[in-house]
Amino acid sequence: MNALPRPLLPIMTFSALLRSSGFSVAPEQTESFIAGVGLLGPRSIRDVHRAAVATLAPPPERRDAFDALFHLVFLGQTIAAPVTGEPDDDDEVVAFDDRDGGIEPPESAEAEQSGSAPTGAERLFARHFGELTENDILRQFQHAAPAALPQRRSRRLASSKARGQLDMRRALREAVRRDGEVVRLPVLQRRLAQRRVLLLIDVSGSMKDRTDTQLRFAHTLARATNRLEVFTLGTRLTRITRAMKRNSRDRALAMASTLVADWDGGTRLGDALQAFLAVPRFAGFARGAFCIVLSDGLERGDPSAMTDAVARMSRLAWAIAWLTPLAGNDGYAVETSALKAALPYLDRLGDASSPERLCREILRFERKAS
Repeated sequence: MNALPRPLLPIMTFSALLRSSGFSVAPEQTESFIAGVGLLGPRSIRDVHRAAVATLAPPPERRDAFDALFHLVFLGQTIAAPVTGEPDDDDEVVAFDDRDGGIEPPESAEAEQSGSAPTGAERLFARHFGELTENDILRQFQHAAPAALPQRRSRRLASSKARGQLDMRRALREAVRRDGEVVRLPVLQRRLAQRRVLLLIDVSGSMKDRTDTQLRFAHTLARATNRLEVFTLGTRLTRITRAMKRNSRDRALAMASTLVADWDGGTRLGDALQAFLAVPRFAGFARGAFCIVLSDGLERGDPSAMTDAVARMSRLAWAIAWLTPLAGNDGYAVETSALKAALPYLDRLGDASSPERLCREILRFERKAS
């Protein structure tokens, strides 16, 4: 049996649907419907509807059901559920298709008079979406970070059209190629390279509500730059750089969970920072780096140890940004003596109360003028 031509499929489907819904439709009427559609063109869906009414002859008392089934098959419009309460004579479900200019979408005043009661009209032209999720924010940050993170001039040279060092080797090659004639003098400039980023994460008990978010941020930052070092600070110092560089976020966090032994413990930021500077290899990570500290600064130990460590780190690092979740509170002011004493050595005391604000602080960071 040969398959039906594609234009006939909705007509045959409509006839079968009418029969299953209790309408009397003879095969001869279906043939007449097909012939009527062919005679009318059709130029629009209204011509198809006129042919259906003329040939299939629905009873007057079931005309509404007939039209609803027609809209379902030929317009793809679902049948609206009844609305609680007395129906309005003026309420009519209208299908809007931008390919047909004859039907206009309902105005906003018609679609929704108020939010207190349901309405029979459908609002098909507008939709308000919720705020971005944390994953969306981190994904956008990963794309924007490579261009926004601070850069430095490397020792490697590259050709440039601006002023710079004369590239004698290239100038001689061009002179040989042009029989001794030099059209322009090629120059070299030092390339720009991404500056190392040093991320220090406070994992003490006062920061336990933020730890998961900050570790997910650290993994995203590791995906955005290959020059990143990550340490956790608590009652001890732990390097988790290798864990954060795993491709899978779940595996990265699982690996970090086995490395760090002082989750949600005490707060000894000064001692942890002193331990960081005491290891020459670790201290070398801070040299010329963009240092980011994610901590509330609630030091429980000796304030002088933290102040001295931040002062020493400021002489090594390119810049220090201290980002605290407490800055999101209205009227926030530094209260701990340790963080107050360290303020002169910071380039930025910023807001890390949410993933969006944390990412914005990094992308819009500006070094304090020296």
